[in-house]
Amino acid sequence: MYSVAISSTGLFVPPYVITNEELVEAFNTFAEQENTAHAAEIAAGTRAAIPMSSVEFIEKASGIKRRYVMEKEGVLDPQRMRPRFTPRPDTEISMMAEIAVAAAKQALERAGKTAADVDGVICASANMQRAYPAMAVEIQTALGIQGFGFDMNVACSSATFGIEMAVNAVKSGAARAVLVVDPEITSAHLAWKDRDCHFIFGDVCTAILVERLENAPPGAFEVLGTRLLTTFSNAIRNNAGFMSRAEDRDPDDRDQLFYQEGRRVFKEVCPLAAQHMTSHLADLGFTTEQVRRFWLHQANLSMNQFIVRKMLGRDATPEEAPVILDEFANTASAGSIIAFHRHNADFKAGDLGVICSFGAGYSIGSVVVRRT
Repeated sequence: MYSVAISSTGLFVPPYVITNEELVEAFNTFAEQENTAHAAEIAAGTRAAIPMSSVEFIEKASGIKRRYVMEKEGVLDPQRMRPRFTPRPDTEISMMAEIAVAAAKQALERAGKTAADVDGVICASANMQRAYPAMAVEIQTALGIQGFGFDMNVACSSATFGIEMAVNAVKSGAARAVLVVDPEITSAHLAWKDRDCHFIFGDVCTAILVERLENAPPGAFEVLGTRLLTTFSNAIRNNAGFMSRAEDRDPDDRDQLFYQEGRRVFKEVCPLAAQHMTSHLADLGFTTEQVRRFWLHQANLSMNQFIVRKMLGRDATPEEAPVILDEFANTASAGSIIAFHRHNADFKAGDLGVICSFGAGYSIGSVVVRRT
């Protein structure tokens, strides 16, 4: 059995930014048009008016101020309210693979490694661009990696679940190194016409290089332990899939996009996540007070504040629980990895940290690391 480390990470940032101000202007124009078109039904009480959004509402509800997207004109078009992507022929690399390759190349470069040093690719994402062939195999081939690749989806916990799969492969000797990539084009499954969630998501891609500790560069993060938990809940859901066609579903049906019961999610997930990390650390012989930094899933500022407060018994400092969702919004599985990528350079040898994600499923994954 081999000791395992996270050697490096990579980050692809999309080319376009949508600010809250831009988003609110587009949404309110859409809402006004819809309310005017259905004024009679609204007056008769047979249809509810679409409420207006505001920058204040968004920031109070989430802490989000902006988000990156792969395409913004379609999202901000009140007549469309979704990205405008051009279909690519099968002979071209797919959009998800393209951004994953970019993030993976950065991770390899930061670790001083090449494709020849890697034996596998795990594409871990909340939503896959297609059913098959696996995105991971396309990414693996584009990078020139000899070995294996497979896709996995555990919603917003996909990255941490993917890390455990990679750690186990390296620990057992099945692979020398595995790349976990998390391409999240969340703008394509967000309900931009729903005032309660139109601001939540952003696009991005992260990559994590997991390899044998003995082969890792100086300053790598040794993985001391991983832990996964799932328990079924309908509180976060997206029903779109290949069976929708057979059910003669309308692609515009509300449940064919992301939807959630936000207050219920907050109430149920926060205690679960806090307990999960606390017990994971305890089983490894650590307390929460020994942890220098928690790199948490970036869905909602209040959620993260609540979780860390429950673990520490006090409010966390920005250094203890860094926030990136104000810039990136919720990037599904990539959020905790962005936080880790952006906020680990100041760690000294022996410093302890926890990467943790939580989301639909419910699913929770934690990775306890220590700088070498």
